[in-house]
Amino acid sequence: MDISWLNHNDIINIIETASQLILQIYHGNDFLIETKNDESPLTIADKKANEHIIQNLKNYYPNIPIISEESINDEWETRKNYTFAWLIDPLDGTKEFIKKNGEFTVNIGLIFNGKPVAGFVNIPVKGLTYWAISGQGAWVKDISGKSNEIKELRIAYENNIRKIYRVVASRSHLTNETQKFIDQLGEVELVNVGSSIKILWVAENKADIYPRMNGSSEWDTCAAHAILNEVGGKIYQYENGHLFDELIYNKKSLLNPYFVCSCPVVFFKSK
Repeated sequence: MDISWLNHNDIINIIETASQLILQIYHGNDFLIETKNDESPLTIADKKANEHIIQNLKNYYPNIPIISEESINDEWETRKNYTFAWLIDPLDGTKEFIKKNGEFTVNIGLIFNGKPVAGFVNIPVKGLTYWAISGQGAWVKDISGKSNEIKELRIAYENNIRKIYRVVASRSHLTNETQKFIDQLGEVELVNVGSSIKILWVAENKADIYPRMNGSSEWDTCAAHAILNEVGGKIYQYENGHLFDELIYNKKSLLNPYFVCSCPVVFFKSK
């Protein structure tokens, strides 16, 4: 698989500009909140970011199809023939955006035959952009100050298995099934946070495990999944107490199954 044609600076520019569009609305006056068919909220920030991202991706890479939360996507008969495809969530964590707690992200992921091979995630309020391209490492840029500092992400491989797992869970979607999984881990340090930040925390070694036992969609996880992969973490499907195949993308259903996201240390223990 050759993705040398992908210019990370192009995508970083797209995602950071989308972030600025979102922040203008976030810091502005009150905004209209719509309700989608699945009862999730939708704002003008979601729409404007989506329009910007899609327009620019089409300009840079006109031959790569796009799957987005806020667009009408191709039916499965067309999608099943995709080789490369973008998966976009222009504003992941709309509930957190509405609450104005800052825990929302912009997500652009690239898949190849169902596997995430590049990911770009921006946390607008923090001024942080994360990205990874398969085989090229994972990186974070801090644009909150004047330095535009760029650092490589590396998970710290520990000699000793942790006695207390650092577990991160959804602030808005913590279900009974997820709580049951957490309870079986024994004593844990539990932190709740919104959006794809949870996966980024595992990638940064700020958390060990992120379990998700309720509905999420492929665009919620794809970009951050690519970043996690590049530092050695995993997102495995979970069912009836067992971990099995990694999450895949562009399925007939764009919903994710239950999953567990973890750094390598925890998976070493499971073996």
